[in-house]
Amino acid sequence: MTIVLTGARAFAGVSLIALAVAGASPAAARPNDPGAPMATTPVAGPTVSGRVYDATGAALPGARIVVEGTGVEATTNLQGEFTVAVPSADGDVRLSVDYIGRDVLPVTITAAERGRPAIITLPAAGASGDIVVTGQSLLDNTARALNQMRQADNTVTILSSDAIGRFPDPNIAEALQRVAGVGIERDQGEGRYINVRGAPSEWSAVSVDGIAVPSVDPTTRAVDLDTLPSDIVGNIEVTKSLLPYQDADSIAGAVNISTRSPFDRKGFALTGMAGMSYNQFGKGNDYRASASVSDRFGADRQFGILLSGSFSKTDRQPDNVENTWAQTAAGLRVTETLFKDYRTRRTRVAGSGAFEWHPTDATQLWVRGTYARFEDNEYRDRIGITWNAGNAAPVAGSTDTAATWASTRIEKQIRHRVQVNEIWTVTGGIEQKLGEGTVRLDGAYSESSQTYPRRDELLFRSLLRPTLSYDFGTSSDLPAYSVFTTNEHLQTGTYAFRENAYRSNTTKNDELTAALRIDLPVAIGDDDITFTTGGKYRERNIAADEERLRDQRSSAAPSQTLASFLSDEGSRNFDYNLGNRIAGGLADAYFDATRAASQRRLPQSLTADYTANEKILGLFGMGKGEFGGTTLIAGLRVETTDFRGQAPSVSRTGVITTALGKSGYTRFFPNFTVRQAFTPNIIGRFAVSRAINRPNFPQIAPRVLEATEGNTVRVDFGNPDLRPTLSNNVDAGLEYYIRPLGLIGVNAFYKDLFDYRYTVTSTGSYLGVPGAILSRPVNARDGKLYGVEVNWQQQLSFLPGALGGFGVFANYTYTQGDARFDTAFGGRRDFALQGQSKHMWNASLFYERGPVNVRVAYTKRSDYLDEINADAPALDLYWEGRGQLDATASLQLMKGINLFFEGKNLTNSAGVRYFGQRQRVYEYEKFGYTLFGGVRVKL
Repeated sequence: MTIVLTGARAFAGVSLIALAVAGASPAAARPNDPGAPMATTPVAGPTVSGRVYDATGAALPGARIVVEGTGVEATTNLQGEFTVAVPSADGDVRLSVDYIGRDVLPVTITAAERGRPAIITLPAAGASGDIVVTGQSLLDNTARALNQMRQADNTVTILSSDAIGRFPDPNIAEALQRVAGVGIERDQGEGRYINVRGAPSEWSAVSVDGIAVPSVDPTTRAVDLDTLPSDIVGNIEVTKSLLPYQDADSIAGAVNISTRSPFDRKGFALTGMAGMSYNQFGKGNDYRASASVSDRFGADRQFGILLSGSFSKTDRQPDNVENTWAQTAAGLRVTETLFKDYRTRRTRVAGSGAFEWHPTDATQLWVRGTYARFEDNEYRDRIGITWNAGNAAPVAGSTDTAATWASTRIEKQIRHRVQVNEIWTVTGGIEQKLGEGTVRLDGAYSESSQTYPRRDELLFRSLLRPTLSYDFGTSSDLPAYSVFTTNEHLQTGTYAFRENAYRSNTTKNDELTAALRIDLPVAIGDDDITFTTGGKYRERNIAADEERLRDQRSSAAPSQTLASFLSDEGSRNFDYNLGNRIAGGLADAYFDATRAASQRRLPQSLTADYTANEKILGLFGMGKGEFGGTTLIAGLRVETTDFRGQAPSVSRTGVITTALGKSGYTRFFPNFTVRQAFTPNIIGRFAVSRAINRPNFPQIAPRVLEATEGNTVRVDFGNPDLRPTLSNNVDAGLEYYIRPLGLIGVNAFYKDLFDYRYTVTSTGSYLGVPGAILSRPVNARDGKLYGVEVNWQQQLSFLPGALGGFGVFANYTYTQGDARFDTAFGGRRDFALQGQSKHMWNASLFYERGPVNVRVAYTKRSDYLDEINADAPALDLYWEGRGQLDATASLQLMKGINLFFEGKNLTNSAGVRYFGQRQRVYEYEKFGYTLFGGVRVKL
């Protein structure tokens, strides 16, 4: 740690020297980057302000505004606004508006127009013959993103709302998988978490309109992005190299989701979408719809209001088989197999609202709010086989792929689980120009929760103890099981009531944020430097409460037999015949009648609970100046962290106490960023920075979480001594923005890691139960993560005739990394990083000409580590890399009305987890393809 702190001090010293140099040197004015405040960056001296729109009245962000004769430039923000320094306070000013996808437009601001913002309208795309499109153009939306990326000071990737809508991506995680360097983790085939540049999911902070979103899941800081639909988004910005004004808790990359603003358009705007889908495995009627309406009003249209909403419902029935492998006296063998038959309905409801007031060009005020609700209502029938019942050994002659077991145990269970995630944020602020400077104040409150209104289980166990076998030699994905030949599991008369189980979980996160930022331009000669300082205070509270009930008494047994619970609906997983499904209505009636009398489980109803409070104060200072085509940014951020956590602790004798955990520390985050514009369209960037990832709350809270699946007991322990992970980062990249519309870019990165965190798994005894899987977070001494991203996007307009409508979107990311422990686990000290795929790539071919738009896209990531087994390397758990083929097509019927079709997961790719080697499959799951069609409206 001494070495780390010494390096940080040296790093800070270098950055502060660079800051002093920037402050002492002449520079031309440059605007803020796309992720900075709503208004444009202040400049010293006389200025010209304005707004840039397209022919439909939509604001054009990222447009490059150049003053002819001086070369001074500015960039439009998300609302198309700009302010640029000019030579004198009166007279005509000649500007050129440089926007990728359009011809450069010369504009003259006359002396008479200097007293009010200039309104500049760029001709429609295709007016010059560069891009021939009609209506809602994918190319037009791509241009919005590329222009913002070109003008950004640091390395960012932008996704515009309409571009997101051109893929079959119902939530934010699915949309982000198209970004170079971003992989996603799935639940039942649908994206939930993201891995940026091969890093763990919690290494990427997520914010909405700049306000951090607390996770709904009590086990991680990573935000469940499947809770947030893509329909309400105005812009998504993925920042891969931080600047000093940004929170430091994003080692991999920060994701900011900007909701729509009424000032995105000149006046009234209406967008909407509605459609239905068919899921191969769900076969239900699925719906999705969204709408957004906004308008500006008042004498000078200084008021703006926006409302948007989104709804979707999806029925899914994925097939799933899980095999638990364990070390036995005979070697690695399957000890339990679970066949899971799902009936799932997922419902999302979301909305956003904004009220903004721009009383003058110097003052802006706003209030914004968002709400998202995700409900997963799931019935699950399960057939389970415990191969080593009573800790029996396999019959002699077994191998690691095939075994016969005597006296196995067969169970049938139904579970009804309802999970509800909710996220809402509200933020208000004011931005005021004071002289030549700007002051911005923000206040925000965000809250997230995860509840389980139902988590009910009814278990029957067969009285038979048959001799059964499995054989993975025929197929590691879908092995041969003898039970489907002998059919003991179908003998419903042999089943007897075993137990009921009930769980209720409630987790609530809330965060209060207050922030201040001051931008001050200082004139040096004919140019100016912008100095920025400010701070942010964040306080987060989390409370997790769980209750568990279980009853194995004969008095809890249902009055009817298992056969009486069965419906006439068949239950199958792949080609495995599981018999008939248990009727959900009959099961619910039993649950409702017996829940109150079920026995409370102790200590499990206490040990999973915890509360925590975290306070973070961040202060920063930075300077930014431009020297010809070179932009220098240097600064320092300081963050102090104070954490307090507590959880019930239950001794072996049943005595209940409160365990306390606390930590406090201060970390420094120096930053030096260079942007070099070799030409307006060839941009190089280099950054040296530092970032942090604080441990997940349950990792440092002194608590214990037990999760039992079948007969396998898993226990997660907290570690109050766990340290935050720090990373010293180097980023470098070169991008060429192709006319009329395209990008070729290469970005490399290296992250030097300290105190990297792993979840280490071992096998042991828990509360007298042997063979439990025990997991505990620990720090590795050091590590590294490095890689390179290659990105190519281009409309192939150089092709003759109609072929010029073809285009390509492609990117590839290579990542490599590892970490080292001071002590060995399973004879090993060096480990791959969890969540790190060596290869990730996207390839998309599109065609857009006139009213027709077609796109075929494929995304793929390679295998990655999920968990480390401290006892046996052969039981390290991996996710197999997965590829997915999607397609979209649309037809513009008339201005503002568009018919579309989407196909998702067309090859029905499987989700696979395995232990150590691919042949030891732990989980094999398929989700089916989805076909979706509907209509879009944009007025």
